[in-house]
Amino acid sequence: MTQLTIIANIIAKPEHVELVKRELLALISKTVAEPGCLNYDLHQSNEHPEQFLFHENWQSRALWQQHMASDHIKAFGKAVDGAIASSQITEMTKIVE
Repeated sequence: MTQLTIIANIIAKPEHVELVKRELLALISKTVAEPGCLNYDLHQSNEHPEQFLFHENWQSRALWQQHMASDHIKAFGKAVDGAIASSQITEMTKIVE
């Protein structure tokens, strides 16, 4: 099983920064309790407060895909509908130990 690293870059619309931040923070406790979640670290840019980044590690891509289909991810999408300017998810594999 190959560990999967996810970099999720989320840009909130300026008028919705606090809403998006609140909803992102609410994801953490539910996600770290999921099978296969090794870490789920949320960051916010010091220079651009509308920019958030998750650095995640999962035991496998299949377990990450289960996370992406979870009820709390679906609820997040509904809660921030129209509040996000852009988002990009990058799947990565660590190449050096």
